[in-house]
Amino acid sequence: MSKFKAFLERKDIIISARRYGIDAMSAMANGLFASLLIGTIISTIGKQAGLDFLVKTGDYASAVKGAAMAIAIAYALKCPPLVMFSLAAVGYAADTLGGAGGPLAVLIIAIIASEIGKAVSKETKVDIIVTPVVTICAGCFLSMLLAPPIGKAAGAVGGAIMWATELQPFLMGIIVAVIVGVALTLPISSAAICAALGLTGLAGGAAVAGCCAQMIGFAVMSYPENKAGGLVAQGLGTSMLQMGNIVRNPKIWIPPIIASAVCGPVATCIFKLQMNGAAVSSGMGTCGLVSQIGVYTGWITDIENGAKAAITAFDWIGLILISFVLPAVITLLVAMPMRKKGIIGENDLKLDI
Repeated sequence: MSKFKAFLERKDIIISARRYGIDAMSAMANGLFASLLIGTIISTIGKQAGLDFLVKTGDYASAVKGAAMAIAIAYALKCPPLVMFSLAAVGYAADTLGGAGGPLAVLIIAIIASEIGKAVSKETKVDIIVTPVVTICAGCFLSMLLAPPIGKAAGAVGGAIMWATELQPFLMGIIVAVIVGVALTLPISSAAICAALGLTGLAGGAAVAGCCAQMIGFAVMSYPENKAGGLVAQGLGTSMLQMGNIVRNPKIWIPPIIASAVCGPVATCIFKLQMNGAAVSSGMGTCGLVSQIGVYTGWITDIENGAKAAITAFDWIGLILISFVLPAVITLLVAMPMRKKGIIGENDLKLDI
């Protein structure tokens, strides 16, 4: 047993929730962002501008999402080059066979294939043959065996969430917004969760609302401590920057969570906000305005397929209120009395930026 542990340590195979549930998942979201999401944005710009070059470029980027996710996961797991490059084929297989739940299939299978590849890497004199063959064969075999059921399970869960949101938009608006919003601030990937479950439609809109509430909420609430730099870093970057402060004083999380709980049903019940772009956009909030761009691309797609007649002023008002105005106002209304009572201290929201 001690020899096996020493082997795993030598190969940098660390079986832990942090490495697989945080590092690998966050990397997967980055891979998805750099392929499908960016490709969708480029393609949408091309269609609106009438530039076929951009449309084709976006389509090419979107087409390699499986490979991009798997390579990103391999990078996060510190795989040797031959293992990392071999994961392109594994990611393609897992994503293709996983269907709607492709991202989750890629996450699970790429992790296993990466560790198998690391285990055999540089163990033979013909490493340049053995490592790619073992990694690709193991990964593709697992893809054929596991990806279809994983995809169906993820699709079923995501479908159930979206169905429940359609059926109970108020209650599910709160639940989805709070859970995905909290995931955005935690050191896990809300974008990866939304992508894995394929959250779009009303549920995607609730997720957008919850994420925006966290980012804009923390940005405006911490303005006295962090000024313009903190406003931009959190409002267009990530509310995860506050995680250290949350550990020290969890009560600072209350205003943004309340904002998420309010903005979620406002999005689903009043504005009927649907996020029908790439599912990963549902979990991005105001980070680079990705969610807002995702909502817009969804509008364009809906118009093209006849599901939507046109983009209205009401649509734009709803998107702006839910993304920026309501999160700021609600968070401040909750935070101000908490500051006066000393529940939130003077430097409890201070960032080292």
